[in-house]
Amino acid sequence: MESLSQILRQFITEGGFHHNDRLPPERDLSLRFGVSRAELRKALAELEADGLIWRHVGRGTFIGARPVLNLADATYLGELASPSQVMTARIAIEPELARLAALVASRADMEEIRHWTQRCRTAPDWRSYEAADNNLHHAIAKATHNKVLLYLFDMLNTVRRSTVWGQKRTTQRPAPDHFSFAQHDAICEAISGRQDALAARLMRDHMVAVRERILPTLKG
Repeated sequence: MESLSQILRQFITEGGFHHNDRLPPERDLSLRFGVSRAELRKALAELEADGLIWRHVGRGTFIGARPVLNLADATYLGELASPSQVMTARIAIEPELARLAALVASRADMEEIRHWTQRCRTAPDWRSYEAADNNLHHAIAKATHNKVLLYLFDMLNTVRRSTVWGQKRTTQRPAPDHFSFAQHDAICEAISGRQDALAARLMRDHMVAVRERILPTLKG
């Protein structure tokens, strides 16, 4: 029998929700799924811990990870930036984040990076994979312990997640040999081994591979 959190994941996946869209009110979801508010909130807490949703008291429940920025600024940038510009910015910034993480990441940082690396592999669907992947890259940025760089990453990440990419999914979840799994593992090991130059190179290779997969006509 499916758990309530699994049922909610399917509802979100099939409901056509976009990043920062608001879910129906808790009372409506409770009635829809025939559960108590306490049961619903427990399941929502699981989804929030996975980065699939975020909740704001008095405002509701929203799709995606909790924003930490001025959403008006992020929305404005999202309207200006094309997917190719977003990917170019990621290729410029994220290798340096990986390099710095390799130099200063704590044991707790590394545990979080490993956790999300594994969650990418075990994601039951594409939306869960994308949330885990987002959390992995955020964990690497946070491991730099540089608040300015983390702010820049969060701004870029918010713009990235609000940009329409137009990717079509033909499977329910990533295949077991999905290209990112081995790349994530290698980046994680380089950071763990304090190999800063290697971590930067592997992250750049990963970002280029992502760009070529989602924007195959982009050059440079």
